[in-house]
Amino acid sequence: MLFQTLPGDGRSVPVSAPPIPALTPGAHPVPWHPVVSLLPSSPALERGDSHHWCCNMTVGLKEMSGGTPSLDLPQRCPELRHDGSSACACLRERWLRLLQSVGPALRSGLAGLKVLLLNISRAVTHDVLIAFSPMESPMLLNMTEKGKTGKIQLPKEIFHSLSSWTARVVVMVLNIQQLGMFEEVNQMGQVLDNTVVGITVGEKSISGLRDPMKLTFAHRQLPYGITPQCVFWDPSKGQAGGWSSSGCLTQPRDNGTVCSCNHLTFFTLLLNPTLDKSTAQALMTVATAGCAVAMAFSIFTIAFCIFLRCRFRSEETLRTNLGLHMNLVSSLFLLNLAFLLNSGISGGTQPGTCKVLGGLTHYCLLCCFTWMALEGCHLYLLFVKVLGTYIHHYLMKLCLVGWGFPAFIVGVAGVIGSYGEYSIQTADQQVIARLCWITSKYILVHYITNCSYFSLIFLFNMAVFGVVTQKSCFLQGTGVVQGDHKAWKTAMVAMGLFSLLGATWALAFLTYGTSSASVLYLFTIFNSLQGIFIFIWLVALYYPKTKETTSFLSHIIKHEKTTTVSQD
Repeated sequence: MLFQTLPGDGRSVPVSAPPIPALTPGAHPVPWHPVVSLLPSSPALERGDSHHWCCNMTVGLKEMSGGTPSLDLPQRCPELRHDGSSACACLRERWLRLLQSVGPALRSGLAGLKVLLLNISRAVTHDVLIAFSPMESPMLLNMTEKGKTGKIQLPKEIFHSLSSWTARVVVMVLNIQQLGMFEEVNQMGQVLDNTVVGITVGEKSISGLRDPMKLTFAHRQLPYGITPQCVFWDPSKGQAGGWSSSGCLTQPRDNGTVCSCNHLTFFTLLLNPTLDKSTAQALMTVATAGCAVAMAFSIFTIAFCIFLRCRFRSEETLRTNLGLHMNLVSSLFLLNLAFLLNSGISGGTQPGTCKVLGGLTHYCLLCCFTWMALEGCHLYLLFVKVLGTYIHHYLMKLCLVGWGFPAFIVGVAGVIGSYGEYSIQTADQQVIARLCWITSKYILVHYITNCSYFSLIFLFNMAVFGVVTQKSCFLQGTGVVQGDHKAWKTAMVAMGLFSLLGATWALAFLTYGTSSASVLYLFTIFNSLQGIFIFIWLVALYYPKTKETTSFLSHIIKHEKTTTVSQD
């Protein structure tokens, strides 16, 4: 139906439309004259021969009658979708021009195409709202209407800036699977519901909107690991066109995704998997190898700490520090062991066993986070309050918190049934990895107990790290710290302390998005090798010093104690 917006009040009413004849398909595979006129934006044909071939037809320079193609060309000519020749590029552009125009083909009942035609007045007083869905034709909405379908919001400024009194608006909902177009070569993401929405206003292209057009794609909650991305079709991208996100902002919502774009063209929502199957398998291989090596170095680290505790029995502060490090390394050892068990047997375990394994893995992870927090608290007490070693049964109280608090959290999560088999899927629901973990039904438990918990720990530890670094630099600059402290060793100690406080886990915050595969590799490598970093840090910090408390950190602590006593 054709709509006309009344001048002044912005109301749209139906008006009569002249009859439009349907296309009559011919027997020839391409039902138009075999020479297609050159488009002004296809200058590549001006070089070389005077004609070129695409879809078994000649695409030449000469203007010929009968040169109007039909919209079902891509269905009968797969060459048009992916061929990068200048002739096919020109033909694709002509096909897109036809699609954007209100010609006879738009009324031919072509499968996979639904169209809404509107005439909107330049004096419209509010934004134009249009509803669409993959199964129904687009329709005009009032400002107060709500629904669960997709929505298009065209800002009124578009029409105010036009020179003509009324503007023709064409809204198309296309099923790309039926039409056979808008398929990018080597496309990784999946188009939501195979739906592309085309929007044109007037006869000219519109871009650079200050008030963006908003396009809302309605969908259910996406599987974990799937990232939505608002994109538009760029004919100049790649070999035969592709999806681009330039000028579009993606805003996920509870029941859909809002795309805010500064231009009008053909849009869709691309569902990009964070991992494909090959990447997931490669990450599992890297993580498995890294965990095995980290477990070996964790054993070395624990043995080294026991050796130092036995050797320096009179150094209570040193023994407390080493005891704290031993607990952190022990939690890392258990986490690596739990991951190896999980990745090795989760595929064919019984539901009860998988719940136990998922709870064990979660417990070990929370223990690591908690001991990282305790490391930060210990540094704060030593460097700021100077109270660490004077608390009665200090290390025992730390162990009660480090091992007991995660057990309480996991116990509560287990009571509500949070653990079970967790599947990592692609956008088309193909399973690429299975783990015993927190199930998708209780994903909120993951966000609260893992993401939020670690975020607080990370912020606190980085603040402590900043204070410790500032004090170290200040005291070294004033000459309080004596001895041979080389720059490389100071840097090594700082990097080890950075790892000890769990900074490498912050890479998880960068794994959301379409380009997160490289970050996932870094996250997997750094965190599976955290035990190695701590071992190297301990060796650099405590060896080969013997009777001088073995590090410049001890000098700093002693200076802080002296300063505190003098102030008292």
